[in-house]
Formats: sequence, C-alpha cells, structure tokens
Amino acid sequence: MGRAFEVRKQAMAKTAAAKTRVYSKYGKEIYMAAKGMPDVEINSELKRVVERAKKDQVPSHIINKAIDRAKGGVDDNYTLVRYEGFGPANSLFIVECLTDNPARTVAFVRNCFTKSNSKLGVSGSVSHMFKNQAVFALKGVSEDDVLNVIVENDLNVEDIQEDNQGVSVFGEPQDFHNIKEALSKDLENIEFITDEIMWVPLNDVKIEEQEDLEMFEKLTSMLDEVEDVKDVYHNVTTLEN
Repeated sequence: MGRAFEVRKQAMAKTAAAKTRVYSKYGKEIYMAAKGMPDVEINSELKRVVERAKKDQVPSHIINKAIDRAKGGVDDNYTLVRYEGFGPANSLFIVECLTDNPARTVAFVRNCFTKSNSKLGVSGSVSHMFKNQAVFALKGVSEDDVLNVIVENDLNVEDIQEDNQGVSVFGEPQDFHNIKEALSKDLENIEFITDEIMWVPLNDVKIEEQEDLEMFEKLTSMLDEVEDVKDVYHNVTTLEN
C-alpha cells in the first residue's frame, strides 16, 4: 500500500512553503538539536535533523550558521508545542511548532482552523488516533533484503510493507538510528525516500465534497504560512488513492 510514501506526503503538506520559511524552520531545529552537543558525528539527533535539511535542499551555510550559534552559546529558546484539531470532513490534524512565544503561535494556528471551518481541539483529542513512529520508505531493495538486515542485526521493527513503490519500514522512534544505520551499511544502492520520525494516522479519510476539499486546502495552505509551524500531519489520503 506504500504507507510510508503516503505518510511522507501527509507529513510534508507544506510543499508550497517559501524557501525563507523552510530555512527558518530548519535553522531553529538544528540550533535546538545542537545546543550542548554541536558535533554531528556524536549527536545523533542533530545528525538526523541535518540529514533532513540537506534532503530538503537547505544550503550548507544555513546549517553551519545554526550550529555555530549553538556553539557560540547564543541563548535563544524555542519550545516544541503540539496542537491538535479537527478539519473538514472529519479529518484530523496534528500541528507541531517550534516557537519562542507559544501565545502568539497558538493564536496564529487557531486562526487557521477558524477561517477554514475547522476547530482546534485540546491536547489529546486527536493524538490517540495517530502513532509516533520511525518511518522509512525505501527504493532499490526488496522486502526480503530488508528482512535479512533486520534479522542479522536483531533490529526492533514493527512492520514491513512492500508494493510497486518500494518497501516501507515502521519502528519505534528510539530505534530510528539503529534501523537506518543497519539498512545503510548492509544494503547497496538503497534510496531513502522517507527517513523520519512522524505521526502516522491509524485510520484514513478521503474527502469527497468539493466544499470540504476547498476548506482542507485552505487550512493546509494557511498553516503553511505560519513561520512557527514545523510539521503538519493529517489523516487525509491523496485524491488519486
């Protein structure tokens, strides 16, 4: 079913984001990950964020500047906040933000929901319908190839799926680095389409009505414009599915 490929589309709903906002988002993430341990080779979380930034074509000077700020002891403080809400046609949303002003951020996020005929919920109202997982979408390998690596390295993996798009692998967030390192080391010509820790919906919905679709697109577009927004996850399948 290509679950990891589909999840990637959901997680990166902000595909129209301006480069400046993408750079700002990664600048915050890299800075926070680098605080206290700015060495990419030692800090596995920093390494993960830097690899994501490079995949999203963030220039090296943006990455290096954020790490240098952490090295220099700049005392910027960003808090990871998570908002949960209900979108059009019974869709569910998780919006993760990095902010230095939560009061400002929640006002912006609430405005996005309100103006799209949607509703911001309380903490826990939506997240129980998602699962936080390490997600990998792989090309250039077969399910048997991946299974061999998992068995040989005694990896803790929850699920493996294969279809004509490739192989999807799901694990616990704390196992992200072990899984990726083993796959990268043992499999030649492997291509990671997705390699992230993300919120995976337990059930999907498909929007049928045009009015609901317009409101859904308005909501995702407005969230895309909020600079503090880091990632948006929802349970809406793509139209072609």
